[in-house]
Amino acid sequence: MASKVKTVGVLTSGGDAPGMNAAIRAVVREALSNGCSVKGIKRGYSGLLDEEIFDMDAHSVSDIISRGGTILQTARCPEFVQSEYQEKAAKICKAHGIDGLVVIGGDGSFKGAQKIAEHGINVIGLPGTIDLDIACTEYTIGFDTAVNTAMDAIDKVRDTSTSHERCSIVEVMGRGAGYIALWCGIANGAEDVLLPERYNFDEQELVNHIISARKHGKKHHIIINAEGIGHSTSMAKRIEAATGIETRATILGHMQRGGSPTCKDRVYASTMGAMASDLLAEGKTNRVVGYDHGEFIDFDIDEALSMSKSLDEYQVKICRSLGNAY
Repeated sequence: MASKVKTVGVLTSGGDAPGMNAAIRAVVREALSNGCSVKGIKRGYSGLLDEEIFDMDAHSVSDIISRGGTILQTARCPEFVQSEYQEKAAKICKAHGIDGLVVIGGDGSFKGAQKIAEHGINVIGLPGTIDLDIACTEYTIGFDTAVNTAMDAIDKVRDTSTSHERCSIVEVMGRGAGYIALWCGIANGAEDVLLPERYNFDEQELVNHIISARKHGKKHHIIINAEGIGHSTSMAKRIEAATGIETRATILGHMQRGGSPTCKDRVYASTMGAMASDLLAEGKTNRVVGYDHGEFIDFDIDEALSMSKSLDEYQVKICRSLGNAY
């Protein structure tokens, strides 16, 4: 067990996610209540390397819990995979008196934290990603808000799709993980859902399903397409040409990252943020906070990164069966 920290640093890395501000607020205020000082780091690992570091107090995080995005900003830092930059980051932390670092982000961010820990900095990772693709946890900060944003948008698309008796392809985020697409497929009652983990790129199967549904009296057809498959606009043109049914593509894009976080994202992110500060105060390091079977728990970061995660097979099954109206 490492020694208890005196100064906590906090950064957000990778893609932004609703609820990150709630997590930042909790990290800061819990650390202060534990007698630690706190330093914010702007723009993730890139900002750390550039020493964009500033003191934070309780007022620094006032009125941010309801805001989307991250007040610390975030950035990708490709060079951070190199050991020289990892060592430099640890030296910068030490130069600023930061002996405990909370990293809010996804697997890539955790790998960076893992390397900083090897250079003597106590680290705690918080799962912040709208993709729900971190294996050690059933919940990630931002997913609940993002999937509700997508669900609401798809409901609206269905309204106009029904009015025009058209087929609509709605593209949601998720390059390598289909959780947003899968959940929206069930929640929105989509006729077809294209998941990166499952799609066989058989467009004729889609065309046949659309034609068959129309013959059975279906007046509209919703296809939810994950970003990892993409090409929604060209897909819409091909489907319209093959079916004779007006087909339109809607790409929701980064609107899914924005907006005021849901109650769940505020409460869970706050709980995880506070837990991160408490773990550091207890002298624990190299941990990732997760949520599993109704409890907030912490994992060794090496163990967390070695885990794998897959879609729930039963949810995939019912997503398909419940989408069939005939």
